[in-house]
Amino acid sequence: MALLDDARAVRENAHAPYSNFKVGAAIRATSGKIYLGCNVENVAFPEGTCAEAGAIAAMVAAGDLEIEEVAVIADSPTPVPPCGGCRQKLAEFAAGDVPVTLATTGGATLVTTVAELLPGAFGSSHMAGG
Repeated sequence: MALLDDARAVRENAHAPYSNFKVGAAIRATSGKIYLGCNVENVAFPEGTCAEAGAIAAMVAAGDLEIEEVAVIADSPTPVPPCGGCRQKLAEFAAGDVPVTLATTGGATLVTTVAELLPGAFGSSHMAGG
């Protein structure tokens, strides 16, 4: 899977001197372009940036606003899902059925969707009317 390979490669660039827990993310936008992100820790914890958030920021900065597919990889015994904040960020730019591949550097994978990661997601429709 090419997207997972991209996530694996960018993971090596992660700045994780405090946790030593490197994460890489790759996002394919509906335009077909791929955007990458890796976690960037900061000594003023928790002021770092998650890999998924970095990839989304790169996508938006390039002018794309819709996610088609996501891959996230970390060195963990089991596939690591995005944190709650990143799940909400993914839901902002992806339909519920968008596939999300979670993987480990050891080769384990789990394919899920944005909706499965964040059931009952808060959306703009919740802000209408009220």
